[in-house]
Amino acid sequence: MLDRRSFMGSAAAASLAAPSGAQALAAVPLPAPTLLDTKPEAYWAAVRKQFLIPSDVIDLNVGTVGSSPRPVLKAIFDGFETTEQMTQSGSEDYPIWGYGAWDEYRKPFAQFVGAQVEQMAILRNCTEANSYVANGFDMKPGDEVLISDEEHGSGEMPWMLRQRRYGIVVKKFAMPKPPKDAADILNRIDDAITPRTRIIFVSHISTATGVILPAKEIAALARSKGIVSAFDGAHAPGMIDLDLKDLGCDLYTGSMHKWLFATKGTGFLYLRDKGVMNRVWSTVVTGGYDDPARMADRFMQIGSSCIPTLMGLNAAVDFANGVGIARIEARNRALADYMHAEMMKRGAESWTSPDPALRGGIATVNVPPVQRMELQEWLWTRHKVRIRGGNPSKLRLSTPYFLSKADIDRFLDLFDQFRRMKGIA
Repeated sequence: MLDRRSFMGSAAAASLAAPSGAQALAAVPLPAPTLLDTKPEAYWAAVRKQFLIPSDVIDLNVGTVGSSPRPVLKAIFDGFETTEQMTQSGSEDYPIWGYGAWDEYRKPFAQFVGAQVEQMAILRNCTEANSYVANGFDMKPGDEVLISDEEHGSGEMPWMLRQRRYGIVVKKFAMPKPPKDAADILNRIDDAITPRTRIIFVSHISTATGVILPAKEIAALARSKGIVSAFDGAHAPGMIDLDLKDLGCDLYTGSMHKWLFATKGTGFLYLRDKGVMNRVWSTVVTGGYDDPARMADRFMQIGSSCIPTLMGLNAAVDFANGVGIARIEARNRALADYMHAEMMKRGAESWTSPDPALRGGIATVNVPPVQRMELQEWLWTRHKVRIRGGNPSKLRLSTPYFLSKADIDRFLDLFDQFRRMKGIA
């Protein structure tokens, strides 16, 4: 345990080693898009310089939390510096959100994901948005919600609470591991629907396996049976090109702090139209929550929140648009495909999918008898490589676009080294 003197010494050393705020946020221009055509690795190496992650650290766990790049951090810090002066022009203007519409922050993100501003509520995380859906969707005791057996705790537990408290029924279908194609998933959902199914709530991209579910087809299936479709999209914004209008779903939730690299503490709830909005009760409320003319904005009436957070969100959208979401998605997929293929060569069992169309920026594999937590701790404490997964032997390997092939090769070499060290063939 550190005593106060040791702690102060360590802190001083860290402050000397780390760049100052101004140095850390010094502008680094994005590379010209033409460089991608001639020298693609040079292009992505230049993009990598936008992130404060040290060059010797390899982050394969964006699936948990992303790292905000320099422009996003600058927008947040500048936002605090500006708002905390308390010089807002109106006598009723304050540096908080949670009471107004704030279209200037909703609209850029809504456009980024193919939605209209009146359909979009900016909340504080995906868990909060999922809780709005589970707590608020109109259901009677005995009505069923259909979910998969791969939902994140933040997607499943709100429904389990509703079941315990109000007597609705949570019904699960088993996701194939791995799904051979989209029909393999769609057929399981269709088989699990009953006359009491009122809503289908599934992840767009599974946090457990990285599988991209056929969301458009699921939404169409639900619509054909008079069932509401809802998706947990925590991993989608910034990993893939997301178009909510084209998806055709009724409800969609998500995070911006993972693959979009926005401010921690940003999430969203999308509601397709008034018909859906009128079937969802607000969970956290203040004045204005019950005004139907406000559309999705009424789900943002949640009390004091942080305006610089939204300034960082706008900067994250600008940054992604500057790189180009099509380029980002292609890069995410290419790196995941490479990681997946290399792990298959090493005898891993694929839990993502053999179908590249169902794989985005996550390759999930099962590697017994390797113990995931032992490998995870060894990689980070000895080699500054971050991974995550599930016990006993599942590895969830996230491949964000700023990684290089050399980063992945370094992980693969270390994985091989760990197995040799453990006497695993």
